[in-house]
Amino acid sequence: MQTATPHRLDKAKLVIEKEAGLMIRSTIMKNSMLDPTANSIAPHPAAYLVAKEPTPNHFGDKLVRRLGCGLAAALALLATNPVAAQTPSPEEGFVSLFDGKTLTGWKVGDNATLFHVEDGTIVMNCPADNHRPAHLFYDGDVNGHTFKNFDLRVDVLTYPGANSGIYFHTEFQDAGFPKKGLECQVDNSHVDWRRTGSLYGLFNLTWGPETPSADNKQTVVYLASAPVRDEVWYTQEIICRDGLVTVKLNGQPIFTYQISDADSVHRLSSGATWLPAGTFALQGHPPMAGHISKVCFRNIRVKVLPG
Repeated sequence: MQTATPHRLDKAKLVIEKEAGLMIRSTIMKNSMLDPTANSIAPHPAAYLVAKEPTPNHFGDKLVRRLGCGLAAALALLATNPVAAQTPSPEEGFVSLFDGKTLTGWKVGDNATLFHVEDGTIVMNCPADNHRPAHLFYDGDVNGHTFKNFDLRVDVLTYPGANSGIYFHTEFQDAGFPKKGLECQVDNSHVDWRRTGSLYGLFNLTWGPETPSADNKQTVVYLASAPVRDEVWYTQEIICRDGLVTVKLNGQPIFTYQISDADSVHRLSSGATWLPAGTFALQGHPPMAGHISKVCFRNIRVKVLPG
């Protein structure tokens, strides 16, 4: 069973809800670490971790993380089965943001050569001697390229050592790392310990071998095994409803995170600026020493949600 140990949480409450009988029991943890055995529960219940992150710059973002029993086994099965990402079933209400042939509807500023289209995919390929980031922003007609509430699904293939990300609620920026919006990390083996699915700097996942430094102050959840891996297609999904952000990998919910004051522009504890709505962007991240940074994206689709 996959266990998770949140790090540096002021207060936490673990609630185990049995689907049959609606039996609920809760445990209040008074220290800053949760007992790693707390997620070892009987089949079928869902575990919810509710906590408040230290946020010096605004009222605080609430974290709601959901892990179901048997999730590790399900994720491991999907991670070894590329068919799930390669042959998606029809998805009602979703609209494609990528035509599979060109970068029409997408806009990139500095270091634009990092992105090109090949074999129906958007390829981000940063060579070992390129040390500048690049970002490909959606600038097309769907919803006027402005999204508040949405379900975004992207099929992703990473190569060893790659580092990338999927931004949302962002806006075009010609150079550097976007200062507005959130990044959902794409990183299965880079030296940066913040792994795929992390909301960068807000709620971070890691499964090693790299680990946070001893003085790290960011929220971290340690996963016992990797839910996705390099050189295997997987689906990364971001759902946002009025600032309630859910991240899924291959259809499996990993966590949900609530942004406070979601209807107003404000600075997050990560240092980024939250926008009530915005566009999407794919990140081209400089490689670690001695490597390239290469990621492929395809089947980029979105469903606009009410609100």
